[in-house]
Amino acid sequence: MAMGLASGGKRRRGRRGGRRPMSDINVTPLVDVMLVLLIIFMVTAPLLTSGVPINLPDSNANALAQDAQQVTISIDEEGFVYIDDTQVPVGGLPDALAALPRVGDGPDITLRADRGLDYGRVMAVMGELNRAGLNRIALVTNSGAVPMPVNTSSSGEE
Repeated sequence: MAMGLASGGKRRRGRRGGRRPMSDINVTPLVDVMLVLLIIFMVTAPLLTSGVPINLPDSNANALAQDAQQVTISIDEEGFVYIDDTQVPVGGLPDALAALPRVGDGPDITLRADRGLDYGRVMAVMGELNRAGLNRIALVTNSGAVPMPVNTSSSGEE
């Protein structure tokens, strides 16, 4: 009987089920949710630059800094012009450019053109930009890819 009293004689007061309530915060679900959100933002951030799908040419040029006063003009493979994500009606580009808000030197223009377009179509849009007084134009290309080699001679003949 003495052994029974020795092992069962210790009692703790105030504990009913034998377990104490947990006082720590479990952060594992929070970390899991934050990692999923981080992956979602990493995947969708490059898609938010412009909604017009364009097959850009390749180049070794350095990336440009993003400016708050920046307007993206896109020309798709069919030759339609978009200001940001809004399609400009045919013949309505001069009026649309005149309606752009201007502060100081005017907005920086980022020109995105499909690689399959005729050079004359891109130059026509650049001419309209020049006529509207928008001379700060950056041409957008794919970076990191190997561009086509540039000829060292002035003509294709050797």
